[in-house]
Amino acid sequence: QVQLVDSGGGLVQPGGSLRLSCSASGVTLGHYAIAWFRQAPGKEREGVSCISNSDGTTYYADSVKGRFTISRDNAKNTVYLQMNDLKPEDTAVYYCAAELFALGSTWWEPSKYDYWGQGTQVTVSS
Repeated sequence: QVQLVDSGGGLVQPGGSLRLSCSASGVTLGHYAIAWFRQAPGKEREGVSCISNSDGTTYYADSVKGRFTISRDNAKNTVYLQMNDLKPEDTAVYYCAAELFALGSTWWEPSKYDYWGQGTQVTVSS
């Protein structure tokens, strides 16, 4: 059983930065494609970024390209989402998700992922 723990959310002013972490116990996250999704009130869950389990290819939603960076630290069994230049529209609950099989261009579809973290709130407000 894969159990993901996502953390690092908080309240930040526009233009600020946060780093989210996704960790797991009992499994090696390097074997999984790991994605970050977000969901704002009244909106559908949206794919933000993904890092593949094969060659480390990264994917980003257009809305976060150039501002967010996804990375792995295999020694710590953790995946990070560095979020810079945050905007009020980035406010949402952020979830990490894991999938054992390669997803490629379908990385943004929530239904493709078998395992989910509990979510961490990110609020961008002055």
